[in-house]
Amino acid sequence: MAELLRVEGLRAGYGQAVVVQGVDFALAEGQSLALLGRNGTGKTTLLNSLVGVTRHHGGRIFLGGRDITALPPHARAAAGIGWVPQERNIFRSLTVAENLAAVARPGPWTPERVYAMFPRLEERKANMGNQLSGGEQQMLAVARALVLNPRLLLLDEPLEGLAPIIAHELLRSIARVVRDEGVSAIIVEQNPRLILPITARAVVLDRGAIVDEGDSEGLLADRERLDRWLAVARA
Repeated sequence: MAELLRVEGLRAGYGQAVVVQGVDFALAEGQSLALLGRNGTGKTTLLNSLVGVTRHHGGRIFLGGRDITALPPHARAAAGIGWVPQERNIFRSLTVAENLAAVARPGPWTPERVYAMFPRLEERKANMGNQLSGGEQQMLAVARALVLNPRLLLLDEPLEGLAPIIAHELLRSIARVVRDEGVSAIIVEQNPRLILPITARAVVLDRGAIVDEGDSEGLLADRERLDRWLAVARA
């Protein structure tokens, strides 16, 4: 598979504080990556740095062989990065249909296709964003990112704060996107047992640096590694 994303020696943070410490990794076209680590280890900062909303202190980022390190966030989005932040960032004063129409770009992911994936959104397409439940807002945030038809999808803890039944419904949809549809994605998730079964590779961060990486299946089967970095076995 051709390489889609390459990160070389990335150092980034907020103001003078360097949170991401010399990170190196690559992602192939059509590949999915679980980004794991305890709270405060730099996972969200790494995603934010790929989007371009942190302060760059060193290193380079390549998307499809193009150096995007110096590009502002809107130009990175135009280059093909779709982002679902923890805050969701939907337009609360627009309807579901208007939220999708406002950002949709030509490509295989159309509003009709995301409605087929998220029937709840089709049922509520005339509802304003602020009339949706938290789970429906998260579905809309993912749908908005998909209709951008990105080359790379970034999901920052998409299941956080959702009721279990809604979280599993959304997880099934994400699994379809990254595993069955082959959308390249990086997914931050606190629970490795939820996300490792649907991703191909995994990277574990600790104190802003990569401390473990490999195939998701191997990490999921290795209780010692899971416990060392994520305290899963003890939990």
